[in-house]
Amino acid sequence: MPSIGVITLEMRLDHSHSLKDKRHVVKSLKERLRNRYNVAVAEIAYQDLWQRGLLAAVTVASSRAIAEKTLQSVEKEASDTLGPLLVETVVEWLD
Repeated sequence: MPSIGVITLEMRLDHSHSLKDKRHVVKSLKERLRNRYNVAVAEIAYQDLWQRGLLAAVTVASSRAIAEKTLQSVEKEASDTLGPLLVETVVEWLD
């Protein structure tokens, strides 16, 4: 049975001084995650705030184990890229 997993990544971008600064960070992370892990990624909240961001990445896999591995990789990549700017991650399952 297919499994659908969603991970949300909350960011605090203290160094950002404009929406342009924020969008540069968010766009770069979105493209990196899409290209490396074949997940759908969207900014789902805080679009008008300079120093906060919330991304969601979604994967569909033939098993939950495969989906879990993908989302763990996404979380690690986001953590490695953002470091302490990544303040919270939440994983949800829709299977």
